[in-house]
Amino acid sequence: MDPVTSDTALDGAALPDVATLSFEQARDELVRVVGELEQGAPTLEHSLALWERGEALAARCDEWLRGAKRRLEAAQAAGDAGDDA
Repeated sequence: MDPVTSDTALDGAALPDVATLSFEQARDELVRVVGELEQGAPTLEHSLALWERGEALAARCDEWLRGAKRRLEAAQAAGDAGDDA
């Protein structure tokens, strides 16, 4: 089972699909995953699952940030175009 795409955590709790998370949700879960990794997971398999989930969450956060940057750049360009008129 792939922990990144699975909707069930190792402890049996339901996990949302990373692709559906808002930036804040992904960030908060990433903080939790990092904390759990820092404390040391009980097994190698659990550590790997946490790492993979963390990578997916980090990618989701990056996706949101890149989208926000594109929107800001588009708004700035529109503002600059309006100044030229």
